[in-house]
Amino acid sequence: MWRVLARSSGATELNDFYPIRPECQADVPAPRFKPRAGKTLSQRRWNASFDAEGRLNIARVLRRIQRGGVHPTIKGEVWEFLLGCYDPNSTYEERTELKNRRRGQYDMWKAECQKMVPMIGSGKYLTTPLIGEDGQPTDKSLIGVQPSNKKILQWMQVLHQIGLDVNRTDRALVFYESEANQAKLWDVLSVYAWLDNDIGYVQGMNDICSPLVILIENEADSYWCFDRAMRRMRENFRTSASSMGVQSQLATLSQIMKTVDPKLHEHLEDLDGGEYLFAFRMLMVLFRREFSFADTLYLWELIWGMEYNPNIFVKYEEPDRAKASASPQTLSDKILKQYGKFERKNVKTGNVEENCALSVFLVASVLEIKNRRILNEAKGVDDVVQILGDITSSLDAKKACEEALKIQKKYLSKAQAQAQAKK
Repeated sequence: MWRVLARSSGATELNDFYPIRPECQADVPAPRFKPRAGKTLSQRRWNASFDAEGRLNIARVLRRIQRGGVHPTIKGEVWEFLLGCYDPNSTYEERTELKNRRRGQYDMWKAECQKMVPMIGSGKYLTTPLIGEDGQPTDKSLIGVQPSNKKILQWMQVLHQIGLDVNRTDRALVFYESEANQAKLWDVLSVYAWLDNDIGYVQGMNDICSPLVILIENEADSYWCFDRAMRRMRENFRTSASSMGVQSQLATLSQIMKTVDPKLHEHLEDLDGGEYLFAFRMLMVLFRREFSFADTLYLWELIWGMEYNPNIFVKYEEPDRAKASASPQTLSDKILKQYGKFERKNVKTGNVEENCALSVFLVASVLEIKNRRILNEAKGVDDVVQILGDITSSLDAKKACEEALKIQKKYLSKAQAQAQAKK
């Protein structure tokens, strides 16, 4: 109902689409993003981008998204394409068949989870431990089966932590005044944690999942969109006793800064900030803390639009076929237009560096924006953190992305020159 009311109002004010609780309005920064006629992808432009059978002109859509984002009324359905849930070359009929199959699959997984913990799917969620320190259930009425193996036990142990995180997620939004909506988020995260045997659930995944649960009404569809988002970000959440997954991206950030701005990099190293741990949160949850909710959505669709690769659907659905067709090849200008600006540059230059996502260049762009202040004022890492903290509500997502593309161009150019010099 929350989304339906927002859509039917016809208002363009973002607070009508993502209403803020009255008691929180003074603490929530006003969004900088506003839909702009002629630049933002509108419902009319979106509908006109499909042919009669439902195939999407993704090049046309990407141009509009990279110019001015996506209108709130269609964000969910556009994101499903940006994240690789659907192939733009598929027909309406093919997507309907795939959607129905996925919904059935999700319902089956959720039913499996519900047999073990009946509260899943009930419209409520847990915030107290199911399993005590002795490894035994704290309340046998809350579980459907005894934890008979390590997988079930570990999953049951994390469910209350998911609930505690759900309780804290986007609490300023009216959407989460509803326990049913909070339970929807808990259900999606709980099912995901059950299926991911390797990483499971890690704090911060709630921040990635929440916008998808809000924008996509059907729970199964929001799950699949979250699954695709996690395909991009999952390694950031891999942790061990000695390392954090996001460290690989921090190492890439260090290399980028050393290449494009050695003076600033050297200054950060002198402050013991050379490992760039101060950027951990930005990369971990994709700038959720640095932007308002509406501006986060805008930033994400700019990132995903600029990173878009037309082979993403095949990569996820048929990875073996994707690997077989991944050999270097010359692409026509028409094909290259189906790539986002950032990915197109990587394809043209043959850059295949892992952990070299646009978000890493975005952090570099923020550092460049704050270059003078960091050099003149930062006497320690805490000062760097404070200077970067000042960007909340003042950073323009579009300008930051454009600056990130410039840094990418500069970095690739210098990296190529250095590689040639070694030959």
